[in-house]
Amino acid sequence: MDYWQKQLAPLYRDLEWNFPEQKSGTVSIIGGSRGSFASVIKLSESLGKYPIAQVKTFLPDSLAKDLPPLPGLTFLESTESGSFAKSPGLNRALEQTDFTLLAGDLSKNSATSIAVLEALQQTDKPILLARDAVDCICLGIAETIDDHDLFLFASMAQLQKLFRTLFYPKMLMLSHPLLSIIETLHKFTLSYERITLITLHEGQIIVAHQGKITTTPLAKTGFNVLSFFTGSLPADILAYNLWNPGKPLEASSAALFH
Repeated sequence: MDYWQKQLAPLYRDLEWNFPEQKSGTVSIIGGSRGSFASVIKLSESLGKYPIAQVKTFLPDSLAKDLPPLPGLTFLESTESGSFAKSPGLNRALEQTDFTLLAGDLSKNSATSIAVLEALQQTDKPILLARDAVDCICLGIAETIDDHDLFLFASMAQLQKLFRTLFYPKMLMLSHPLLSIIETLHKFTLSYERITLITLHEGQIIVAHQGKITTTPLAKTGFNVLSFFTGSLPADILAYNLWNPGKPLEASSAALFH
């Protein structure tokens, strides 16, 4: 299977040579809802270790009373339930920087899903979706998957939902062995060439793009199952891809060892 590389040690460490000596690039981090914003702030802060010129963090204004003014923090219009509503500000947030991280904690409501989807469809910038942001756009993914560079940091259960939404003929089952999952993701990313998938199955971190696959043992990276999904890894993947455009498989795989 020449499309599958097993990353037992860093395969793409040379990509770090592309990190700028002086700060460059701009990033938007969007997420949060009433009473739930800690992971968004954590991901924003974790980007401080990279030479990024500007990190803009966007939260719904339902949180404005809970947080003091912070550098780079902007509040956008919220729904009555406390998550993002449709607004020109949300559209600009995805358009005005080089890369966007939809960090999650968006809450499950249709108004926010519609707002995020419409904003996503108006930009041509790369976007990484993590946690419940993946669920947020799932129902409208068919309208965006061929026209945008999307990175989905997703659980197997979320990928199952994605496949069903797209009526993809192959099934993803949690009970499937690793080899079967690899073959299915290989075929899926050949069909949808602009998507990059990052997931976890049987103790292996899987990165898939344009039919190519890398697998990395979770134990080799220092992550455990909890920290893989709740830690700063989405921010690391974004940073590596920010300075290595056109190499989503390599950059995302390299980020696992940062």
